Amino acid sequence: MDIFLNYLWAFIVGGLLCVIAQVLIDKTKLTPARILVLYVCAGVLLTGIGVYEYIVSFAGAGATVPLTGFGYTIAKGVREAVNKDGLLGALTGGLGQTAGGIAGALCFGFLVSLVFSSKPKK
Repeated sequence: MDIFLNYLWAFIVGGLLCVIAQVLIDKTKLTPARILVLYVCAGVLLTGIGVYEYIVSFAGAGATVPLTGFGYTIAKGVREAVNKDGLLGALTGGLGQTAGGIAGALCFGFLVSLVFSSKPKK
């Protein structure tokens, strides 16, 4: 039953983040690109003030998979690198923490581009 509750909370929190983004798309003039940046920056800000750690411990993948989770990962990497390497860590920490995900996205994107061909919009 415990694992079911973990899945339920991940679904609820992740779904809530998606609902908020959809409402922003539908009810404001914000473009999806601006909402993406807003979510990443919100993840960094909430991590910086110490709130997002609690959300991640509560919701797990429901909080780490959406774009706010990417901001959380960047901020966490910078914090760890600054503690380890000093000021230089502020420049390298975010990249070091997210390198695996970025490399995976590039590799899978390349593989998909070999299989499918793009078509211009009409």
